[in-house]
Amino acid sequence: MFEYFYHEILRRTIIGFGTLFNNIKIKSTNSSGDVISEIKVPLAYGPKQKFLARLEQSPEDLNNPVRITLPRMSFEFTGLNYDPARKVTTTQTFLTVPKNDPRGVKKVYMPVPYNMEFDLTIMTKHNDDMLQIVEQILPYFQPSYTLTINLIDTIGESRDVPFTLNSILMDDDYEGDFTTRRALTYTLKFSAKTYLFGPVPTTSANDIIKKVNIGFVAGDSNSTQRDITFRADPVATKSYTDSTVTTLETDLQISTAVFDVNDSSSFSVNSYIVIDSETMKVTQINGNSITVERGSYGSKITQHVSGTEIQLITSADNQLVEFGDNFGFDLTSF
Repeated sequence: MFEYFYHEILRRTIIGFGTLFNNIKIKSTNSSGDVISEIKVPLAYGPKQKFLARLEQSPEDLNNPVRITLPRMSFEFTGLNYDPARKVTTTQTFLTVPKNDPRGVKKVYMPVPYNMEFDLTIMTKHNDDMLQIVEQILPYFQPSYTLTINLIDTIGESRDVPFTLNSILMDDDYEGDFTTRRALTYTLKFSAKTYLFGPVPTTSANDIIKKVNIGFVAGDSNSTQRDITFRADPVATKSYTDSTVTTLETDLQISTAVFDVNDSSSFSVNSYIVIDSETMKVTQINGNSITVERGSYGSKITQHVSGTEIQLITSADNQLVEFGDNFGFDLTSF
């Protein structure tokens, strides 16, 4: 049932959340209102308790009084839960074109909606520093801020992920003796509505749609109505099987529509042939002399020299039509 796959969706979402707050600054002014210092607030991933402990202790030596400097911010991924409000049909799929294989199509199941929970902790010594930081964050969340995240590189799947500010918790450790260091802490709780994808299957050219049936009602309110169905079958515009059947007997000029071949027995009226990269429709056959319509399917009309191989487009080529081929459609009413 299970197979290995890893799209790094959770990791990308965590990184995306952190980048929202990596350019917060605080400024200090003198009595005249002039800016005397500007500090970019450090941001790191980790739990709040870890940074609060380092306010009083050094990680190398717990007896060493070296402390971290304030202000500082940290964020943490704290929870993950399923979101039934965004559920879609479990068997629903969509088609996508991989970046590294523009000729292929992959059929992918719809993603599963999950909510990720985050805590952003802000620690300062002075209340004014805290207010500066908070005012640079809150106006962007009303209550959500949407960030586009590239969830899966292989198929180029990007989604707009809203980050919602749910609550703000304030903790001011003000009481204490003169040797106790003050720690002013705000905790902002966020949730992100992201999507988790299952494995992306490999797809062959045979997965392209080979037939389309379209039904509609003909007539109007004043006449008898009848149902009509059209069938559309992909038709190859070039030879995939390299089925060479004969060669040119003479040179073929750009303006020429009638020419001789060495053997026309494989041709039939309304069949298609390919000479070099030009596709032609056979309209008439007279012995080894054939009449064609030049430049079929938008191919470029060019000059061809005697002895050039002529390939015949057959039903086998229609089964090998590749994604991205500008194939035609044979419309048949039945």
